Amino acid sequence: MKLRSALTAGLAGLVLALAVPGSAFAATGDFRYSFTDDKGDALTVGLHDPASDTCVDLPYVGSEWVTPGHSPRNDTDEWVTVFEGAGCQGPEWRLRPHGKQATEQLKVRSVYFHGSN
Repeated sequence: MKLRSALTAGLAGLVLALAVPGSAFAATGDFRYSFTDDKGDALTVGLHDPASDTCVDLPYVGSEWVTPGHSPRNDTDEWVTVFEGAGCQGPEWRLRPHGKQATEQLKVRSVYFHGSN
């Protein structure tokens, strides 16, 4: 009887461990980009420790209704692909980890951080 209880408890623990989602992976560091707001002011904003392996539409520029961002800088520990379109669509360019700032000609609306898997 004790063996059956121990086996049941062990099996229940295993099922619970598999049901609890693991922690999400994130790039470490900052990703920055610039844009011009609707008042004509030039601003630079960024993402701190962004999620990996997911498409991110960038705040303030992630819609086709506004001017795209530009001059991205990847100061995270992961490779990132920047996209000219929202939803990680359209022309793309890869930026290395802890790289230099890209030029103003590189337009960006969304990004994808490549996890280290």
